[in-house]
Amino acid sequence: MKGHAERRMAVDHPAAAGHFPGNPILPGATLLAEIIGAIGAGLPGLICRHIVAAKFLHPVRPGDLLVIDWEDTPDGDVRFTGTRGSDGSRVLAGALRFGPP
Repeated sequence: MKGHAERRMAVDHPAAAGHFPGNPILPGATLLAEIIGAIGAGLPGLICRHIVAAKFLHPVRPGDLLVIDWEDTPDGDVRFTGTRGSDGSRVLAGALRFGPP
């Protein structure tokens, strides 16, 4: 299964307030929460059980559009990439494992 979602990161996202003053970026945990939520919406009855891998390649700032693409792998993981909508640069990539609650 393949999927696609887009998430506009709020300009006033509370996680950016202290991360970092004068040069705000969104923390990796915030980005992973968006990824997990987007993928999980397409997998009813399942939750993210394990973050297999996550690599953060470029900063995501408040107001950025995060474009999320994912697909299942033969080993049961879900591989994902996140790109910045404004310039198409890959900002994060990784794999998740979903399972029953």
